[in-house]
Amino acid sequence: MKTSVLSSTVAGLMMAASFGAAPAFAEKTKFEFWYGLSGDLGERVQDMCKKFNESQSDFEIACTSQGDYATNLQNTIAAYRAKKQPAITQIYDVGTLDLMLSKAYVPARKLMEDNGYKIDWANYFPGIANYYATSTGEMNSFPFNSSTAMFYYNVDAFQKAGIDFKPDTWEQVEEAARKLKAAGYECPLGFNFDSWAIMEQFSAIHNQPIATKGNGYEGLDADIVVNKTKFVDHLKFFKRMADEKLFVVKTKQLGMDVVPAFTSQTCQMMSTSIADHGTVGKTLPEGVKWDVAMLPVWKGTERHNSLVGGASLWVMDGRPAAEYKGAAAFLNFIATPEMTEWWSTVTGYIPVTKTGFEAMKASGFYDKPMYKGRERAIESLSFTPPSENTRGIRLGGFTQVRKDTATALEAIFMQNADVQSELDKLAERSNANLRRFEKTYEGAKLN
Repeated sequence: MKTSVLSSTVAGLMMAASFGAAPAFAEKTKFEFWYGLSGDLGERVQDMCKKFNESQSDFEIACTSQGDYATNLQNTIAAYRAKKQPAITQIYDVGTLDLMLSKAYVPARKLMEDNGYKIDWANYFPGIANYYATSTGEMNSFPFNSSTAMFYYNVDAFQKAGIDFKPDTWEQVEEAARKLKAAGYECPLGFNFDSWAIMEQFSAIHNQPIATKGNGYEGLDADIVVNKTKFVDHLKFFKRMADEKLFVVKTKQLGMDVVPAFTSQTCQMMSTSIADHGTVGKTLPEGVKWDVAMLPVWKGTERHNSLVGGASLWVMDGRPAAEYKGAAAFLNFIATPEMTEWWSTVTGYIPVTKTGFEAMKASGFYDKPMYKGRERAIESLSFTPPSENTRGIRLGGFTQVRKDTATALEAIFMQNADVQSELDKLAERSNANLRRFEKTYEGAKLN
């Protein structure tokens, strides 16, 4: 049968050629991918798309930056309502619930099974997968650019100040800050008002709730409770350190954010994403020794896994079946060990699968000086099995909760406001927003 079909095809092409007609070839299936990264990271996404297009001849992906995460979420929802949605969209961690409740997506497992791909879903690190999965562990989207918060410190400055330990606890961070200050360093530790590192990650590794109902996984009627947890005392500690000028506020609004403050050696310690590892390595003057560690915990605390940050890729409902074949092929392509290592190399994001991580270890990736330490982010994310306080945050409109947190932090550190009072206001404002979200989706059940 195959021989006769092939013979007929060849004969048809020869006949077409004899009459001067060009043979007809099937056109590539084109589909869109919208993302929320810009600058250098946005260019790396474009490189990834180019690599996919060059790797095969059946599909052509068109990748378009929407500028930032929040804008991409808004544009994706608006496009879906107008029936002009892309096949794939990148949605940041806190937009997960918005997409889930929209029902405007094709679940990850269904997409791959429908298009003939057998995926080992257990291959994803649980600390990453649980943020984007249902309460029963079914993946809704594909983890993509994943990170977690880490602690960076200037080893040269530590040595000059006579500090011979890695700061594993906040007690040690205070000790290091005092020694750095005594040695003449004006900014021992720099910090900003980003709730992701100072509040969300702190709560996770100390196994503290951010909200009731398992941080929202068990229902839309969750309440913010960070004004009643260990975070209150932690923030009071930060305030005391700031008052003594051992911890110093560094924000863009004040002229220098935490990462440039660290890379310029203005500040000697900071907490930020592992995704900044590459920037730190490229920006610090050559020869300066620095290192990265898991976030400190309070002495006597049983450390838990940290939270994943970044974004995942969602496949939007309502596109032609041919585009779904292309989307599945693209998602399978970027999950290969080769692409996993390439993506981690050029961005600083971490591998999301166990096989990808093991392949990178085996290749000696983490033995190279410029990448050494990035593997500790995986250790942090997988330090313990996820608990109800560390699997993620599933709260409606969580972007507003982050804004409310930044407002509270600014009042505390810039206007000398009372810590407990500001956290109480934060909870009150945020819970009012959560009740509005709950009313919007009244009767909706979380899967």
